Order: sequence, then C-alpha cells, then structure tokens
Amino acid sequence: MTLNETDTSPIEERSTRIGRLHEIREAGLDPYPSSSGGFSHSIGDVRSKFDFLMESGSEVTTVGRLKAVRGHGGACFADLEDSGHRLQLHLKVDVLGSEKYGLFTERIDHGDFLRVTGKCFVTKRGENSLEVSDLRLLSKALRPLPAKWHGLTDVEVRYRKRYLDLIVNPQVRDIFVKRSLIVRTIRDFFHSEGFMEVETPVLQPLYGGANATPFVTRHNALDMDLYLRIAPELYLKRLVVGGFNRVFEIGRCFRNEGIDHMHNPEFTQVEFYQAYADYRDLMDLMERLLPDLAMGVCGRLQVGYEGETVDFTPPYPRVTFRDLLIQHGQFDIEDYPDRPSLAKAAEERGVRVADSDDRGKIMDNVYKKLVRPNVLNPVFMTDEPVELSPLAKKKKDDPRYVERFHLILGRGNELCNAFSELNDPIDQRERFAQQERSHQAGDTEAQRMDTDFIEALETGMPPTAGCGMGIDRLTAILTDSHSLKEVILFPTMKPDTGKD
Repeated sequence: MTLNETDTSPIEERSTRIGRLHEIREAGLDPYPSSSGGFSHSIGDVRSKFDFLMESGSEVTTVGRLKAVRGHGGACFADLEDSGHRLQLHLKVDVLGSEKYGLFTERIDHGDFLRVTGKCFVTKRGENSLEVSDLRLLSKALRPLPAKWHGLTDVEVRYRKRYLDLIVNPQVRDIFVKRSLIVRTIRDFFHSEGFMEVETPVLQPLYGGANATPFVTRHNALDMDLYLRIAPELYLKRLVVGGFNRVFEIGRCFRNEGIDHMHNPEFTQVEFYQAYADYRDLMDLMERLLPDLAMGVCGRLQVGYEGETVDFTPPYPRVTFRDLLIQHGQFDIEDYPDRPSLAKAAEERGVRVADSDDRGKIMDNVYKKLVRPNVLNPVFMTDEPVELSPLAKKKKDDPRYVERFHLILGRGNELCNAFSELNDPIDQRERFAQQERSHQAGDTEAQRMDTDFIEALETGMPPTAGCGMGIDRLTAILTDSHSLKEVILFPTMKPDTGKD
C-alpha cells in the first residue's frame, strides 16, 4: 500500500511519485484535470451540516487534500482537508469498487487533491465520517508533505516555503486569517467614519513623508530615476488640498533599512487624513478603532503578547515626549539646549552618536533606548521636538515642540505616528531646507526638498490631521507573534543558495 509513511528521502519519494504519475496516465486518467467537476459541499459545510446530511441520507460530493491514511486490506480511513477543515473518509473495496479502490491504495499519495462522493455516517468510535462511493484525482502531488514538523524546523525554511508552513501548521494559517480580518475591520471602520479610500503612486519621482532611505529604480522610457514610496503622505495631503476632506489608503511602503524582528523592507500600513481636525481628534479616533480591532480579532480588550497582557481599554494616557524621557530615564532634553551637550549626555547613557546625527536624531535614539522598551499598555506620546517632525505643526505656546503623537505599546512597538499637519508653506519650505542640509551632511534618511508639494500648500490646505499605522506590527501584537516574518506571508529573505 503506497499510502503508508516511508523512510525514503524527498528526492527518492519524488521519483517514485513521478512513476505513479506515468502509471495514472497510462491507465487513461488525467492527473491534472482543468476542473473539479463540481461539488455539493465544502468540507466546512459538511462538518457544520453533518447531522442534517446524515439524517436525510443526502449524497455529498466534496474536495480537498489527502492528509492521512489509516488501515490496510479491503478498507481504510483517510483524512481530507480543505481551508482548515478536516473530514474523515471511510473507503471500502466492496463500496468503492476494486478499480477505484486500487487507484486509491496504489497510486494516490499524501498531498494529492481528490474529489469524493459518499454519505455521512458516524463510526463506532463516534467520529463523523463520509462513506466514499466514488472518487476522482484532481491534482497529483510530486513532493511529499512534511510529517508534522519533521524536516521543517528551520524558521528560514518555513518563511521561504510558506506554502508548506500553511499546510502543516494550522496556527500559521490562523494568523493570516486574522490578518485578513484586521484589514477588513480597518477598512469598514474608516468607511463608517466617512473616509474615502484612495490609491496614490508607489513609484514616485521624489520620496517623502518619512525619514527613511528609499529604494531606487530606473524608468527607461522617461530616462529618470524613480523611488519606491516610503510613505503615501505627501500625495494624500495633495488630495486634501484638492477637496477630499477624509481620505485613507491601505498599501505597501518600502524602506531600504535593516531587517529585524520589527522591521521588513516591504511593509503594509494604513494612512489617513482628516481636514478640519488636529492631532487630539485623531487620538480620540484611535481610541475608537483599536478596541474595535481587539474585540473583533481576539474577542477581548486584554490581549496576550510576549508573555504579558496589553490592555486596549480606552482612554489611553497622553504624555509628552519630554515627560516620558524624564519619567523612564531621568533625562530632561531641556537641560541640553545645543547639540554638543545633548550628544555628550546621550553617549553617557550608552546611546551611540554619529557625526551626521543632528539634535533630532540624537533625541530619537535616546527615546528608543530609555522609553520605548518600558511601555506595555497603549500610551500616546505627544508633543515631540520640532527637529523630529519636519511635516508637523508647531505648538502655539511652545514652538520648540510640535503637535504630534506616537502610540507606543508592547515594550518596543510604535504602532501609530500622527500629527497636526503643517499647512504653512513658508514654514514647510524652511523645514525642507533643514532636512536637505542634513541630507547633504550624510543623513540618507533625511527628507528632500519637494517644491511641488510646497506649491500645493501655497494653493491652500485646511487645518488637517494625519496618521499612519503599521498593519504588520498591529497583526504581530494581536496574534502574539514575536517577529514580523510570522505575519507577512512572504517576508524579504536572502536568496536561497541551496540546491534540491
């Protein structure tokens, strides 16, 4: 019986399966038909309607992947799986017929896709099953599936061969089902709040909207460099100028940066802008959105993450950047009014300072070391230094700071970045000029002078607030996943140099 587990290598097993493939074709059967021929119920439907189907004596046709076989001789049990649902099959030679039973036992392998027809019954052990009266091969698998996790323990192999990860590990499948629910919940929420979903360019002639190093590509027809967007911000704000008062976009962004458990060069975020609002209004909005997400995905507001519990119950504390540094690090940035004194104090706290780092960069690195790892439950970190925020509006009572917040949680996660948008074109030009000087000094993450965007601001933009939220990080928190690679279907990886 070919369906028993064997100790052959994957290469030997593949060769054996190719031999069976030839035998199937020689028997006049198509191992890869273009259609399933139709089916009456999915496996999930069979399971949910089992009692009715059994009592009515209805004939059921369903489809799925063969995952396990038990038994010998003239009868055996098998498991058929589809979309995370599993159904036990019972196959008997005197019901199925010797020809099709022989096909199943001699030429069908674990991993093959089948269409089966039969009637529902309950075994003596009380397991819901299908008595198979007909079967058809839908697709022949030439490579064996891993036996549970045997041979697939290397996490890099899991990420490279995500299809195997999804087949053998139902927990991985559950993560991506939840990710889909997260995106749908976000989209439904913004529609309910009166926002319009839009699409803006991924290929941009000038990158902007965040401090990050871009990916560069070449457009041959136009003979010019283009950049994969690091954020959709500047285009979304152009739409606000154009009269769309509430817009949002869910899309990919790209940053040419290092890879670690919380960073991937290609990531997904939702970014949204609301005219006639400020950053306080967006804090209120986030306090409505995040509980909806926690309840919708996890069924509760207290969510387990990294061995602790993150509580999404609003309201969330609103604490200034300066006060958080004082609270968690006894570090008052106002004690260091110039770059040399700030750099010296930062280095004394173990923060590395590069020659190209300006005051904003130094303060940001101090915050990342002293504050971010110490915050578990959601906190709005507000009123950040102007040096950190070239696109945010200055606070009226203290222009050293801007109307900006980050939502931080989970001991290291920045989930949201938002601010009252700068709509003064003269101030914006001056801040772009400062960023341009930082770029010329060697800061590859500094933003560039965008004269077209300044022209748009000169046309007039109403008071506006905007926010970006990382969907990968949000999914990691709501599914208790340590690494973003666990919540991105195909994370960025080095080329696989191994040969099969």
